[in-house]
Amino acid sequence: MRIEQATERDVDVISVVLGEIAAYYGGKPTPGDPEQIRRALFGERPVATVLLARDGDGVLDARDGDGVLGFASYTFLWPASGAGTSLFLKELYVRESARRRGVAGALMEGLKAAAVAAGCSRVEWTADTDNPPALEFYKALGAVPRDGKVFYRVTL
Repeated sequence: MRIEQATERDVDVISVVLGEIAAYYGGKPTPGDPEQIRRALFGERPVATVLLARDGDGVLDARDGDGVLGFASYTFLWPASGAGTSLFLKELYVRESARRRGVAGALMEGLKAAAVAAGCSRVEWTADTDNPPALEFYKALGAVPRDGKVFYRVTL
């Protein structure tokens, strides 16, 4: 397995994976808009970065579209502590056919490496309380839930 930063040629598979993520959370498996993805990740002012876990043995499973096993999207937040920066994981997703194969752990290691390379002081993320597999995975990593923050959202 290889962990690689997505490039513009990955827009179509990212679109498909976004549809899978929507279905995982109970929505319709509608692929993401490729042009919107292109602007967000590779436009004049990129707002996020995506790491892709790819099948490293050269054997592509048709269900894994282009050998992509999983996906992690992140951005940087500032300030984190003092004038430091943190890497914020927005989405971690492993395709159904690739689960329980170490893909999520490899993506988390890739995120840590990206954070270190960018001089970040920490990696942060949220998790849905009604997603026990994710909560157990993060607990197994040694991550501890943080109290004292309330998550807010305003829809535009």
